[in-house]
Amino acid sequence: MNNKITYNKVGDYYLPNLYLAEDEYEKDYQIGKYGHLRLAYLKMYKKAEYTIMFMNYTLRKHIVETDKQAKERFELLMKQMLEKNPIDENLKNTDPLRWVGLINNYKHSVEEIIFKELIYI
Repeated sequence: MNNKITYNKVGDYYLPNLYLAEDEYEKDYQIGKYGHLRLAYLKMYKKAEYTIMFMNYTLRKHIVETDKQAKERFELLMKQMLEKNPIDENLKNTDPLRWVGLINNYKHSVEEIIFKELIYI
């Protein structure tokens, strides 16, 4: 690692070239919808928390973990929703628009829970 500080001249002043090290936490993980929503929320409404996590190299870990938790929670809640309120699979063949409407209703209900519990807190 090079500890030498380099400078860049801007107008009459020399400013140091400062860079943050790249956060390596689960580098190959593709952050999904919920992770991006959490990141946008932090940037917009929790700027101090966002800045602290960014500077401490914990932001990526937080976003990745939130994304994973949200996906797991989505699968669990959808399974529970379908167990308590089953949809007849024959409906898929007989009335596909109604079937899609019911499934989408379940998905939106589950996502509202996820948003309130994990994303927008």
